[in-house]
Amino acid sequence: MLKRFRDFIFRGNIIELAVAFVMGLAFTALVQAFTRSFIEPLIRLFLGGGVEGGTLKLNGQTFDFGGFLNAMITFVITAAVLYLLVVLPTQRIMERIRRGEPAAPAPAPSDEARLLAEIRDLMRQQAAPPRA
Repeated sequence: MLKRFRDFIFRGNIIELAVAFVMGLAFTALVQAFTRSFIEPLIRLFLGGGVEGGTLKLNGQTFDFGGFLNAMITFVITAAVLYLLVVLPTQRIMERIRRGEPAAPAPAPSDEARLLAEIRDLMRQQAAPPRA
């Protein structure tokens, strides 16, 4: 049972998924820091009120619509980057696979590779026992 669990953990898909998850968290933190540091002050500046800009007070309750706009912008930036860097390339690869095209054409063998193949074939012929 432990061997199967070890095999499950060390499969490539699990490790790749873990790396993608950590990278996603790091990217989300980066986008949130960007929007808090640059976008949110711009929202508060344009909506007036300085530090209190982007808020509305009614009956002692504060509604922070500037923070909501900031969260929406964070979501849009994150979604756009994921779409451009993950979804579009994956769709293009899947279209090629459906059409039966190779993902990338195989490079033609170099002159050195062809020469080495000829030498290998000659050596095999010389090493083979003579046919009766």
